[in-house]
Amino acid sequence: MVGSPNFSAGNGQDIASDIERLETPEGELHLRFFLPSGSEFALSATGIKEVMNQPPDRITPIPNASPLLLGAINLRGQVIWVADLGQFLGDRVALNTQRQEIPIVAVEDQETILGLAIDRIGEMEWLDINQIQMPTNVPNHMAPFIRGEWLLDAEANQSLRLLDQLAILRSARWAT
Repeated sequence: MVGSPNFSAGNGQDIASDIERLETPEGELHLRFFLPSGSEFALSATGIKEVMNQPPDRITPIPNASPLLLGAINLRGQVIWVADLGQFLGDRVALNTQRQEIPIVAVEDQETILGLAIDRIGEMEWLDINQIQMPTNVPNHMAPFIRGEWLLDAEANQSLRLLDQLAILRSARWAT
């Protein structure tokens, strides 16, 4: 088939112009997502183990655990704690667990995996880490978990905050 004279649709210049039109991604790959209040955040794709939707009845509540934890799930034979990320960050709106599926972003550091329950998953996007700014107007209880922010719309004061998944995983808040 490759040796067939009909395989090549044009000359080499057509291929070169097609390659020039392809954009080379700049920056690092991030997952954008939303909390129940509508606030948008991002996590670096390098620290994400998996993104999934879980039915609420598959999240087993754990007695006497932190109120920030919804429970645990079985992910291919491994028990994973699932936390309400919005509540952890002090979001004013509660996560709706009365629905068909709850989006969960599993983050990992070495042998530790934690599922972060969110309101909805956004998109994967290449974001230029050099364009990140120091966060503004961040509540004190959220500040330790924000690495910075990208200004999306200056007039609307809209920004995209980058979370530090290691700080979230290692937080002492899980013990309370």
